[in-house]
Amino acid sequence: MLRAFFVIFVLCMIAMVAVLGFRGQKSTQPPSEIFPDMVRQPKVRAQAPLDFFADGRGPRLPVAGTVPVGYEMPRPKTEGTPRGVAEDAPEESHTRVAFSVGTDYFNTGKMGDQWGTGIPLPVTRELMERGQQRFNITCAMCHGAAAMGTMMAYGPNILVADRWAIIAYLRALQRSQHATIADVPEDQRAELDKPPASPPPPAKK
Repeated sequence: MLRAFFVIFVLCMIAMVAVLGFRGQKSTQPPSEIFPDMVRQPKVRAQAPLDFFADGRGPRLPVAGTVPVGYEMPRPKTEGTPRGVAEDAPEESHTRVAFSVGTDYFNTGKMGDQWGTGIPLPVTRELMERGQQRFNITCAMCHGAAAMGTMMAYGPNILVADRWAIIAYLRALQRSQHATIADVPEDQRAELDKPPASPPPPAKK
């Protein structure tokens, strides 16, 4: 009886050493794991499909009322304040600090069932700079500085006014890809011939 136990014990030890001895060995076959490592566990990956949900999308829409980090919800409007306009915004700027809250052209970009082509905000230098900033933060990491390719819906992440700012910047970016000297006002063409300004000398330590 003792001899049989000893033989079984030795065989088990040999099998264990044989199995453990293969750890670290390279193979084209997937590893055999009793307890799968956490790195291979089912998870939602950014902008990746997932069969767990009926619509096949991994990323889910935010919970209603969710506010992105760095933004504040618009304050309740008082009498005379246009819908979607923050109370603390300058009256002359008409800055709308909100996500989509209506079905008008400003919120949807559509007139009826047709997409519009106009921008319902004054296209100012400030708007273009804001659009460039938001584009570089939200879009450039996937599309590059020249805005190549298509993308998934980003509506829940970008304020409505910022969407128009990005569109204004994209229009200018698209035009710049095929710009000619005729696109430059005559009184500003001389600026193109000037050599670039030299960078300032490094500060002495």
